[in-house]
Amino acid sequence: METAPTEDALLGGRVRLLQPQRGYRVAVDAVLLGAGVHPAAGDRVLDLGAGVGAVGLCLAKRVPDCTIVGLELQPALAELAGRNALRNGLQERLRILVHDLAQPLPAELGLFEQVVSNPPYLAPKGADPPPDPSKALATVESSADLRRWLEVATGALQPAGTLTLIHRSDRLEEISAHLVRLGCGALTIKRLPPAARVLIRARRAQMPSVRQSPPLVLHRPEGGYTAAAEAILRHAAALDF
Repeated sequence: METAPTEDALLGGRVRLLQPQRGYRVAVDAVLLGAGVHPAAGDRVLDLGAGVGAVGLCLAKRVPDCTIVGLELQPALAELAGRNALRNGLQERLRILVHDLAQPLPAELGLFEQVVSNPPYLAPKGADPPPDPSKALATVESSADLRRWLEVATGALQPAGTLTLIHRSDRLEEISAHLVRLGCGALTIKRLPPAARVLIRARRAQMPSVRQSPPLVLHRPEGGYTAAAEAILRHAAALDF
């Protein structure tokens, strides 16, 4: 890292994490994604694009009986994620590997009951990448495009497994089409107004279906988070799908 990382807190201080001072910084999207995953006891979870480990850390703190493997393209972020796992006493349950999703997953990983992902939101065509190279890699598709991310995610699932991801709402139709093609067309959609974000839960199904979960309103009209959002972001509540 060019400068010393900052130490920040998530879930009202339940999670402490190091992250770069500039460039890629954890947003509430990672916390919401971690809250939307509901592993059973003993489930293995794969986090694609782990960054500094925020999703896995939040999930591991909330659900004590799951283990998480995080894959991250950028070695500097993966190194911080490993330090964060140790910092939070989760090194036995959260493992981080450096991996480019354009390449096949290591065969020894096997299949997972849960796969989660917060992919880059922007397609390269028409994108205006941030000047910071690390942030650009985190926000703009590079060696693996959205289609490839979803192929890897669905391919890593157990037959009865669940994929949960967060993305821009204006790419929902594109994501849904890919998931149907990949055989994971049983979709539950949860919108996050006023943010232009959507949580998507996908499972394998012979016939595609879409269920709209009640939206989670993030902000009050007068400003600040709603009580429901505060319960998730500050108090580690699960997000109900």
